[in-house]
Amino acid sequence: MSIRRILVTGGAGFVGSHLCERLVNEGQDVICIDNFFTSQKSNIAHLLNSPNFELIRHDVTHPMWLEVDEIYNLACPAAPGHYQYNPIKTMKTSVLGAIHVLGMAKRCNATVLQASTSEVYGDPEVHPQPESYRGAVNPIGPRACYDEGKRAAETLFFDYHRHNRVKIKVVRIFNTYGPNMHPHDGRVVSNFIRQALAGEDLTIYGDGSQTRSFQYVDDLVEGLYRMMHGPDDFPGPVNIGNPGEFTIRQLAEMVIELSGSKSKIVQREAVVDDPKQRQPDITLAKAKLDWQPNIALREGLQKTIEYFRSIDIDSFRAPTPNY
Repeated sequence: MSIRRILVTGGAGFVGSHLCERLVNEGQDVICIDNFFTSQKSNIAHLLNSPNFELIRHDVTHPMWLEVDEIYNLACPAAPGHYQYNPIKTMKTSVLGAIHVLGMAKRCNATVLQASTSEVYGDPEVHPQPESYRGAVNPIGPRACYDEGKRAAETLFFDYHRHNRVKIKVVRIFNTYGPNMHPHDGRVVSNFIRQALAGEDLTIYGDGSQTRSFQYVDDLVEGLYRMMHGPDDFPGPVNIGNPGEFTIRQLAEMVIELSGSKSKIVQREAVVDDPKQRQPDITLAKAKLDWQPNIALREGLQKTIEYFRSIDIDSFRAPTPNY
């Protein structure tokens, strides 16, 4: 395979840093763009001396002019507290970011992959969620800046594909966890691990019966990679997630067990528009990409807890006052 010039927006973030590492190790010419709102330079510090890795501090809401063969568009805050902190900027990141990478892909004849989200399904009335399900999203709720921003980005991708023949790939990512998560990102896995290691109570919003499906980051990166190199006639969207379904309370109990913590579980008021259940139907990913997750929740949590133990959590700046 020839060396490709690959742009990863949001490349210093949790998922982006793992993707950049894989592409660099493969010998590709990787350009990482990030504005460092929620990401950490430490995530990609070990790549900075690699001759085939370049870091540019840039915000995707502004145009960029690069010559590339492939684009992975991962730029956007993904934790509710972060994307709700500046909802207008969140919407701009999804919509203007999509416009800018699609324009670049059109000009360069590049393939561009959009990191969409299971949030496009909203609080689903269909379970598990297949790609054909159109979702139940509240367009004026506090989470709409992210949900509707990602839905609008998908619209733009398919319109560029239909009208300008841009080569697109759209992936709907379900809850993901693993090393390089920001300890203050507000996601449930990082919250629970941080609280457990500090001996604090684990906070559940609502009664903890709401369900999620958690995939380890290595499984996601493999899914993104396979989608980028998948069939030319399959633009997606495709669900990439682990269909194993757990309640939030079960997750909390597992984190306490694996960390050896003596923490207790406490309940707080439920969050507005928080989905009651979330589970991907990955039939399409299996058929089109020969992909399915390989890492079970217990194994992945153990690796993630080890990562959290290896870092100085107090040295991480919380991106917003929400945490």
